[in-house]
Amino acid sequence: MDPVWKITELRQHLAVIDGKKSPNIVLKNARYLHSMLKQWVIGNIWIAGDRIVYAGEKMPPLIEGTEIVDCSGKTIVPGYIEPHVHPFQLYHPQSFADFCGQLGTTAFISDNLSFVLSLENKKAFSILDDLKKLPFSFYWWTRFDSQTEMEQEEEIFSNTSILEWLERDDVLLGGELTGWPRLLHGDDLMLYRMQMAKGYGKKIEGHFPGASERTLARMKLLGADGDHEAMTVEEVERRIMQGFAVTLRHSSIRPDLPNLLKGIVEKQLPIFDHLMMTTDGSTPSFHQDGVMDKCIQVALDAGVSPIDAYQMASYNVARYYNMSNLHGFIATGRFASLNILQDEYHPIPESVLSKGVWLKRDGERVHRFADIDYSAIPSFDLDFSLTSHDFQFSMPFGIELVNDVITKPYNSLITREGQLANHDESYLMLINRSGNWHVNTMIKGFATNVQGFASSYSNTGDILLIGKNKDDMQKAFEEMKAMRGGIVLVEKGEVVASVPLTIGGILYQGNMEELTVKELDLKQALAERGYRLGDAIYTLLFLQSTHLPYIRITPKGIFDVLKNKLLLPAVMR
Repeated sequence: MDPVWKITELRQHLAVIDGKKSPNIVLKNARYLHSMLKQWVIGNIWIAGDRIVYAGEKMPPLIEGTEIVDCSGKTIVPGYIEPHVHPFQLYHPQSFADFCGQLGTTAFISDNLSFVLSLENKKAFSILDDLKKLPFSFYWWTRFDSQTEMEQEEEIFSNTSILEWLERDDVLLGGELTGWPRLLHGDDLMLYRMQMAKGYGKKIEGHFPGASERTLARMKLLGADGDHEAMTVEEVERRIMQGFAVTLRHSSIRPDLPNLLKGIVEKQLPIFDHLMMTTDGSTPSFHQDGVMDKCIQVALDAGVSPIDAYQMASYNVARYYNMSNLHGFIATGRFASLNILQDEYHPIPESVLSKGVWLKRDGERVHRFADIDYSAIPSFDLDFSLTSHDFQFSMPFGIELVNDVITKPYNSLITREGQLANHDESYLMLINRSGNWHVNTMIKGFATNVQGFASSYSNTGDILLIGKNKDDMQKAFEEMKAMRGGIVLVEKGEVVASVPLTIGGILYQGNMEELTVKELDLKQALAERGYRLGDAIYTLLFLQSTHLPYIRITPKGIFDVLKNKLLLPAVMR
């Protein structure tokens, strides 16, 4: 494990304390949250480089060239930590971090799934190392499986590959355990991978929606440490009773946080030291009104004490992941990641320091992150076209959307040729981006009047086509191909809305503000054409996901999750 600071840097930090060197910044007359005391204290915070070298009553002996910031009347809290990020929801890690930093979130613990599916480890690690150079804190978790049915699963998610991720200092956990039913059915391979993670001192994050007490107890025995799937206060209590760390969710498809916190406050459960919060990889438009600052505001509105609200988004996360020596704590030796607030009832910071760099001053952005080179991610260059032969839909059953992400089978009796009428059934096709197979079925409940829709954004990066008009579906495919990846909506041969995803066909090359506008335009156009569910982007992402019930379209074909059975194989082209 490499030390965070080199010997020469440590000597310089001591020189500041000894009066031989000036700090870079001093926050004077600071009212700040002391996370261990759980109290507001008054003092001065000395910062050298990216580190707090002292926090207490004294001023530094030498202040020549030091930036002195008088914080009288302000309140300072640790930089917020997002403990469960999926940084590939159209945005990419750097663009999302650049956006979040302006709102006080200065650290991520993130999913590695898209990197694993699209890159060999050496290239992925190069990107991770570049991200570490930004004035932001990036940490990761490593997946044990793909959460779908795909060829080469064992090769991509090999023990060797997972071990290489676990050996990294910035990988803090294994999971999330979307494939936990396999564990309970005797899958020793996944259990071995959990034990590998435990051997490196990593946490294991569960994914246990609706789990019974018995299931939770069994998963705890197998090594799971935490879970973020509680949807009721009773489910929170059930997890706490079994000794799990609980992360409360407030996302675009599960905005559960207000009701969960209201229930916890009403029951006077003394558990706030053991709770965290997350937006769980929400899509861009959900973040128009915030990230972790938004979660803190929800907590304050629910009657949670301000100190507990801020600890849930900082110190509790750092302590759980054994890094309170670096994060979530305004005290000597920690990273200088701090939010200066109007007061504790306004969690959107006026000024943000991240690793000693000002990201925001007095309400204005003063720093934008340098671009990260994602060129190692294979470009979305299709060398094939679709023909009328590909648009054959003869299956007697299809996939019905119960909500944004839950599905069930249904029997389809409609005519399959030509233009479909304005009911809620549409053609659905999954095509391998190499063009060597496809899966055709019907989908019910997506929309009533979407004519042609194509997306290179999906769980596996393969191509989804949906629509009522085969010509418009083919046109959407060609437009997406010409864009070198993206999401395209076509009607009467014309593009109605689109989101270009030119980084590997899955990520938007640009900032969050631009992306949010395009995403909202797309969602509005879909809504006008009968999409009535909560989040179309999540619908696209989860159509292939076999960790949810119960009929999925996967690279292997149509799959029944409940029976663990392939119903119809993919067709070779």
